Amino acid sequence: MPSPLLRQLPVAGSCPADRAEQALAHGTPAPLAADLRALLGTEQVLTSASDLVRYASDASPYRMIPQAVVQPRSIEDVAAICRYAASHGRTITFRAAGTSLNGQSQGDGILVDVRRRFSWARPEDGGEVLAVGCGMVLARANAQLVPLGRKLGPGPASSGAATVGGVIANNASGMAAGTRWNAYATLRSMVFALPSGTIVDTAAPDADERLRAAEPELVAGIEALREEIRGDDALVARLRSKFSIKNTNGYRLDAFCDEGSPVQILRRLLIGSQGTLGFVSEARMETVPIGRLSTTAFLLFADLHAAAAAVPVLMRAGARTAELMDCQSLRDTAHIPGAPAWQQELADGVAGVLTDLRADDEETLAAFEERVMAELGEGVIGGEFTRDPRTAGGYWAVRSGVLPAIGGARPQGTVVLAEDVCVQPDAVADAAVDLGEVLARHGFPSAVQGHASAGNLHFILLVDTTDETQLARYRAVMDDVADLIVDRYDGSLKGEHATGRNMAPYLRKEWGDRIVGLMRRVKELIDPAGILSPGVILDDDPLANVRHLKSLSPVQAELDPCIECGFCEPVCPSRDVTTTPRQRIVLEREIARQGGSGELVERLAADFSYEAVETCAGDSSCAIACPVDIDTGAAMKHVRRAGHGRVAEGLAAEAARRWGAVTRVARIGVGALGAVARRVGDRPLGAASALARRVGGSDLVPAWIGTMPRGARPLPTTADDGAGAVYLPACINRIFGVPADAGAALSVVEAVVALGERAGVPVSIPDGVGDLCCGTVWHSKGFERGEEIMARRLLEALWRFSDGGRRPIVVDASSCTLGMAREILPHLTPEQRQRHARIEILDALTWARREILPRLETTSPAERAVLHPTCSMAHLGLEDDLVAVASASAREVVRPVATCCGFAGDRGFLHPELTEAATAQEREDVLAVDADAHLSGNRTCELGMEHATGKAYESALVALERATR
Repeated sequence: MPSPLLRQLPVAGSCPADRAEQALAHGTPAPLAADLRALLGTEQVLTSASDLVRYASDASPYRMIPQAVVQPRSIEDVAAICRYAASHGRTITFRAAGTSLNGQSQGDGILVDVRRRFSWARPEDGGEVLAVGCGMVLARANAQLVPLGRKLGPGPASSGAATVGGVIANNASGMAAGTRWNAYATLRSMVFALPSGTIVDTAAPDADERLRAAEPELVAGIEALREEIRGDDALVARLRSKFSIKNTNGYRLDAFCDEGSPVQILRRLLIGSQGTLGFVSEARMETVPIGRLSTTAFLLFADLHAAAAAVPVLMRAGARTAELMDCQSLRDTAHIPGAPAWQQELADGVAGVLTDLRADDEETLAAFEERVMAELGEGVIGGEFTRDPRTAGGYWAVRSGVLPAIGGARPQGTVVLAEDVCVQPDAVADAAVDLGEVLARHGFPSAVQGHASAGNLHFILLVDTTDETQLARYRAVMDDVADLIVDRYDGSLKGEHATGRNMAPYLRKEWGDRIVGLMRRVKELIDPAGILSPGVILDDDPLANVRHLKSLSPVQAELDPCIECGFCEPVCPSRDVTTTPRQRIVLEREIARQGGSGELVERLAADFSYEAVETCAGDSSCAIACPVDIDTGAAMKHVRRAGHGRVAEGLAAEAARRWGAVTRVARIGVGALGAVARRVGDRPLGAASALARRVGGSDLVPAWIGTMPRGARPLPTTADDGAGAVYLPACINRIFGVPADAGAALSVVEAVVALGERAGVPVSIPDGVGDLCCGTVWHSKGFERGEEIMARRLLEALWRFSDGGRRPIVVDASSCTLGMAREILPHLTPEQRQRHARIEILDALTWARREILPRLETTSPAERAVLHPTCSMAHLGLEDDLVAVASASAREVVRPVATCCGFAGDRGFLHPELTEAATAQEREDVLAVDADAHLSGNRTCELGMEHATGKAYESALVALERATR
């Protein structure tokens, strides 16, 4: 019988040229695998067909299948890999987040994944400097600086996923960094490994002496190049001119002008070298102040030239940013929530500029606003300033949404090529118009936007890589773009995305033979064996930019819009244990490329069951991070559903019909198991569950995780008369009680009832709630009939309990709130959906913030509470409610940078390795805080966090009840 996945995927059609060879079914060649395991250890080497395929794609239009993937634990491991590659004729490519747009994290040799083991950050000097590991996600690094009023200078649009190492490797900048705050300008010191394996700490006082002793020929070569470059005044002037604007095309030869020490020259050269000169493991970077206050304006102009011409006015007035969007870009993003009203009706040819200023005082903001509007005058035909963070956030969502909007709506099978160029800022108006005309001449929508304050223009091309006519059109438009930017504007062919593979054929066009020759000498001097990222930056093949292009075969309809950007990966609970959402889609696309049959397909489909389906938390956090709103968790539930037989579906439906009995048995079982564990310890129960899992299967039989609360106590008695809300305790709170060592503590159900009575807004628990469920139990496992039965029964009960929508329904677990509010909708009849729309469903945290906090005073708060916002809270926008309730319960509230804990209902019982991996970073943050309360709002998530940290987590509502006695 074919796997559930193969039954869902298209299997017909031609097999594109980029499909993998059948030999890949056997994974990494055995000799290479053995060598790498001996060098690094078995756990650090990934060799299966699934491993190699899932790392074969990044955010670029390129695709290269590595021979092996390694995950080094330290820079010493990286140095050992470099020495091995040099001595065995292998090549290396470094990869962190895989958000590069030009194939810099693609290679067909040894792929070195540095995302996992180098993720740390440490503010120094009051936050003016950040010491940081290369695998640290930029947004997570900045989160540590926010309390200090600082941030890192570079701010690319991919900050939520891109790592600091990638920022350094590509000299990323973003909207506000320009050339003043990019990595080249703000990086003070680094620790790096050369291709020879030599490790250098540029902050060491004797760094040059050590390097000279270890690499005398390298030092001599650097000094010779330094003298040659500095001795040519015309060359120095040329370099200074070219790097006076954003330029990430080629090597930073101005490093030889900016520094005298060989070590410091190397430090500068590695910035923007795109992984071709060495590996930067850590860095110390200057930070910039954020500014407490901000004002933002999204202004409309009659045409693109007028909009771009306004940019110098904005910058002279002190603007932090000036983002340009042409008419096509505005139309493509008009649907994004938060877009200004004028974006809905646009005249032909209009253009917009988004600008802002951050400051610490109102006077500065007011002066800026007044000056801008006075100087721009009647040139502004729409838009105004706002200081409302929500409104401003909507404007920035529009700007950030250009690539996703175009990518998500692209024709099926096309890939996204995101390009950027840069000209002198005073020429940006003319250049923007000329660039749009070039694109239109070749039949591409203009969609010109970018960081106009820096003269940095972006554009997007959609190309079907299996169509030779479209490939020829792509090459032709790129030829004309190169001619325009270089010949007319003497600009940069890469302002911030870096050379990569798609601009390599034009390097000589921009720089000329002499300077490209010097760049080659730098590469040959530092990497004489050529082991690092061949084909990136230096490649004289005029067709280099159309080699290794990937196809995007259709798979599941909800997944086809994926542009493989990787924004989903940092929030995915399974990112460090099996696969990420992007990797799941990459694997499906390879199966589709193969035509759905063959030895490789069989191997990929077999591995997919555990690596992609069973260990998917299904929490849909990926949909929040995804720029095109893809819910890979929902897609994996569809695969689970396809794998159910009639017997399983029948049993699930029967469980829905008899849910009251199921929960009673579960409550008794939890209590009994807890009692046994307290008497005999965890080891016997762990051994018994392990045996049962071997017989019954790991996705059916729970593991004993050693964190088991008491069984829930009977529901408290409440009166319906005078109740302002109906209270539906969630199943998990009717099954799982207080932690085993909690003594006489109240359960969350008892706490909610007590809070309502104490505040004078009592709640009532209606008869019959024991037979009800939000449906998540069936939804998460893909049992459609069972979910439909429960959803329709629940809706009828909600309608009755709420008195036809007159009283709100309060739910005490965020995942259940989400289930009742949203997930049951597809299973309701049209009449039931109309009723559902009239029922107010409140999470208990929202109810407490709205009804309890204004009525009660805190009498005995905890000193410090650590929070765990759940993924359901993120979907529902409840994080602020959790913070508000916790802040009323504790004098200080600490909110770690957290994502889903991976417990996901029952996933934490079935696959505890998922929770352990998902909580690893948050666990470090939690254990670093001396707290006397650990609070959340979902019982199974609390169990997961307790298992991960050893801390007793409880509902913030329980803490609020205790604090207001």
